[in-house]
Amino acid sequence: MNKLIIFSAPSGSGKTTIVRHLLALEKLNLAFSISATSRLPRGEEQHGKEYYFLTVDDFKQRIAQQHFLEWEEVYPDNFYGTLKTEVERLWALGKNVVFDIDVVGGLNIKEQYPKQTLAIFVEPPSMAILEERLRNRGTETEEKIQMRLNKAAQELSVAHQFDVVLKNIHLEDTLKEAERIVTDFLQQ
Repeated sequence: MNKLIIFSAPSGSGKTTIVRHLLALEKLNLAFSISATSRLPRGEEQHGKEYYFLTVDDFKQRIAQQHFLEWEEVYPDNFYGTLKTEVERLWALGKNVVFDIDVVGGLNIKEQYPKQTLAIFVEPPSMAILEERLRNRGTETEEKIQMRLNKAAQELSVAHQFDVVLKNIHLEDTLKEAERIVTDFLQQ
């Protein structure tokens, strides 16, 4: 049975770094589920690599056509979602699918595939460190940073709904723990 491994966290918690580490471990047989988004690319992001970048209208049309396994309007006209075809594509390759997605999306997938899914919430060391990480990115306006911090507080309040809460204090320790948790799940 193909499995789903979800990593969700407030923006800036380190989930993307953890996911990249796990994807590099061939023994886990993981493939990354590329999410769709209506936001613009940041930095060097490319369509079909980090995200499927869609216009707001195209995203809304795909919602109406039920093309998404899950989706959310994270901020006004800023949508994220998982296309059903993406998961089907990766399962057809015999892979276990790993997600780096929003908290609500992660919980929605877990609800649809409870026995096949491991949902991991990555918790930042503190709100102060989270704010520092977001500012150090240099990619967001002050308004966006404040929106992300407000959203982070909401997301932290639902961490207990995940199978595992992984606190990212020291990255090397967090990577080892994530590898152990995922390996154990895949061997079940």
